[in-house]
Amino acid sequence: MKPLAADEKIAMVMLYTPNMLVRGEVVTKENLRVSIWLRTQGVPNYIHLIKPQVILLGGTPPKSLSYSEIFIPTAEVIGFHLAPPEQDPMDYDTTETNRMMQPMEVMIGSFLAKARIRISMQTDVATSLDVSRVSWLSVYDADISNPYLPQFNVRVPMLLVNPSHVSFGMA
Repeated sequence: MKPLAADEKIAMVMLYTPNMLVRGEVVTKENLRVSIWLRTQGVPNYIHLIKPQVILLGGTPPKSLSYSEIFIPTAEVIGFHLAPPEQDPMDYDTTETNRMMQPMEVMIGSFLAKARIRISMQTDVATSLDVSRVSWLSVYDADISNPYLPQFNVRVPMLLVNPSHVSFGMA
């Protein structure tokens, strides 16, 4: 790894693809809010992670791998967040009226996030998801688990999901 530039920082993140979970460090600009990085214009085609820990979920049992660096195609990422306990400020104004938090279960590959999404009070979930044309949707207060990894339980205040690659369930 090359030395950090004066305007760079390292952040520990977790990302999800259809068949793996990766935890590692990313190098970003100092002034960037890492939790919304994938929404910005500067996102690379490959997310470069340093000292990643990888769990492959394509077979039984899950397999752990370690590398010094890994490059994950950004197009393959379906979920992304800062690794706890790190967190950024929320990406919405808490005093905003006419918005509500809707409880959901978000299926991110084989991971399940019991969480909330923020939608307009003038619409329903189906319409909100249908008219939303975002490539990354914020999900809040998420408890993430996986039936194939019983020891895995992560709670994050916010994560980004690719709404065209995840499913949303209402209890």
